[in-house]
Amino acid sequence: MIAEFRLPDLGEGLAEAEVVQWLVAPGDEVALNQTLAEVETAKAVVELPSPYEGRVTVLHAGAGEIVLVGAPLIAFEVAGSDGASKPQSPPEEARGEEKAQPNLVGYGAAPSSAGRPARRARRTAAAPRAADIAVLEAAPHDASPRASVETTVERPRSTPPVRAYAKRRGIDLALVAAVVGDRVITRDDIDDYGRRIDGAASDVVPHPVPDDVSDAVSATASGAHDGRRETRVPIRGVRKHTAAAMVESAFTAPHVTIFHTVDVTATMELLASLKEDRALTEHRIGPLAVVAKAVCLALGRAPELNARWEAGSGEIVRYDYVDLGIAAATERGLIVPHIRDAQTLTLVELADALGSLAATARSGRTSPAELLGGTFSISNIGVFGVDAGTPILPPGQSGILAVGAVRRQPWEYRGEIALRQMMTLSLSFDHRLVDGAEGARFLRDVADVLEQPGRAMLLR
Repeated sequence: MIAEFRLPDLGEGLAEAEVVQWLVAPGDEVALNQTLAEVETAKAVVELPSPYEGRVTVLHAGAGEIVLVGAPLIAFEVAGSDGASKPQSPPEEARGEEKAQPNLVGYGAAPSSAGRPARRARRTAAAPRAADIAVLEAAPHDASPRASVETTVERPRSTPPVRAYAKRRGIDLALVAAVVGDRVITRDDIDDYGRRIDGAASDVVPHPVPDDVSDAVSATASGAHDGRRETRVPIRGVRKHTAAAMVESAFTAPHVTIFHTVDVTATMELLASLKEDRALTEHRIGPLAVVAKAVCLALGRAPELNARWEAGSGEIVRYDYVDLGIAAATERGLIVPHIRDAQTLTLVELADALGSLAATARSGRTSPAELLGGTFSISNIGVFGVDAGTPILPPGQSGILAVGAVRRQPWEYRGEIALRQMMTLSLSFDHRLVDGAEGARFLRDVADVLEQPGRAMLLR
């Protein structure tokens, strides 16, 4: 008999995925749980295992095509009768509970559409409204169960006519949901959000354009300039997700950024001594690991920076743990995987976690679970030779620290001018949760550890 495998819900509430590559072809015999394909969601590249054992008959989508969750992806010829090959139906009383649970990868999803998916048409995107966030090197950590605080990602609540209306206006419902909270979105909510965006854009004061420039632009727009060339890149995957997250953060959290230049000579001397320690030859401990450790220690004295603003419930949620996000620049775009329970790790363990996260991110194998969550983030802009910046907060976080490059420069030291190794720290925080004094105190605590690593013994 023929059995169809539909694209499952990949556990992140995402509505679609792009087929990166097929690892099987029509006519191939496949085993149960054999990897069929790699698909790219807005967050990660995911391998899909086969839920059947049999022969591949049809691939419903080619590489590069977008497939909706629940749409047919691949068909198999499997042995056995209809009753033997179909998944066993659950009792009627249990079906209501199962519908509320996310489908696991490889076990299918409830059909939401039928028919063969068509290749998505290219569209011209508007210019970005929010500044790009600075990026950095990173590191994932195996997730461990935690019973304290869980984060659930849900699709925006709305009706089909409202979703169609938002689509016509080019407004992402996820951004509207971030403003209105956990309730059903209405047409009025979309109109209000649209006016808010349009109002922000209208604040830009136009300047008169010389006639000759205006004429040249008009000629180019009409196609008179035959030599003009351009490249149009579809907005999808990580870039699409990052853009939505940056706009959401910029328009919901009032950002404040403060800066502090730190003498890290003692930290660099410590790292040099650790490098010479034979017991640590297998561990790569760098400045970022020391910053990460200092952040974890300082957050213990600044709970407001390890929290989130929950507008729907009217509460501030403080975390009793640190899931440390590390912004990572990859070929697919910016991602922010995190290190689970970073506050429990030693300096060496943090360095190992950072190295593992960076290798996984560069290979494109960061899992969706490693991208979901995070309570505070670090962006290592220093690896690009940059000293300072104004990082944008990841949605749901109240603080992000940008780490600048280490440079030797003249600095006052013990009453004299000396060449010291300096670093600039840039802290952005959500002013709804964090007052200026609290942000400054946190930044000072981090700086104290970097200036005198021994002061870490005074923090817990």
